[in-house]
Amino acid sequence: MTRSYAMLKRASVLGLVALFAGYRGARAQDAASKPVAVTLDLGFMNAAGNTRVTTLNGAEKVTLRPTGSRWQFEEQVTAVYGRTSDSVTAEQIKVTGRADYKVLAVFHLFLGGTYERNRFAGVGRRFEEIAGVALRPVDSPRDLLSIEMGSAVTQQRSTAAVEDNFVAMRVAANFKHLFTQTVYLQQLAEALPNVDDLNDTRVNSETSLVAPLSARVALRLSYVVRFDNVPEPGFQKTDRVFSSGVQLAF
Repeated sequence: MTRSYAMLKRASVLGLVALFAGYRGARAQDAASKPVAVTLDLGFMNAAGNTRVTTLNGAEKVTLRPTGSRWQFEEQVTAVYGRTSDSVTAEQIKVTGRADYKVLAVFHLFLGGTYERNRFAGVGRRFEEIAGVALRPVDSPRDLLSIEMGSAVTQQRSTAAVEDNFVAMRVAANFKHLFTQTVYLQQLAEALPNVDDLNDTRVNSETSLVAPLSARVALRLSYVVRFDNVPEPGFQKTDRVFSSGVQLAF
């Protein structure tokens, strides 16, 4: 356990464009105003014959905005599973919870926690607690830009049972552009440099495109990149996951 980790622990915690005409809803706008919003993402592929491959990816997200409150609560689970013949070749799961408090329209405080498992990257389990501030320099009907700054406390155990606890700085950005009221592109990115060893930096990125098929069903394409400059011994620095599927909104 590093000194900075102990101190903080004591103190607390691609191009693709889709246009759909004749759609009369305003799903994205409605979702932003509902007190409770739920989305489910599902993707599945199975091949048989000369090759046997199965891949499954899914996600669920629940956002709670109490009426008249400055608080917003969010819970999200994502998972990827892949199997080739009789061997599991991909297995990732990530669970996130977060609370935001709106001080001003352009200034938020937040805190949250994450559990992650990705044994094909050498991560047996990783717990992470984050806290910081979020600024919204752009908030227009078609464009949203949010910039976050703060810290993250990480407790990690590798698949080889090696423990690593540390504190990282955290800088993140979220950009969303609406082509229409319901077709949008979103880019998420975050950097997490270890405060005791800046060479030990992780960078996560997700690019997604969502276009509606009906009032509650949409096509969703996403491309996720996870980079770890100091990976677990024997593992590569970069993981990339491209997924496609449907999104259900309630």
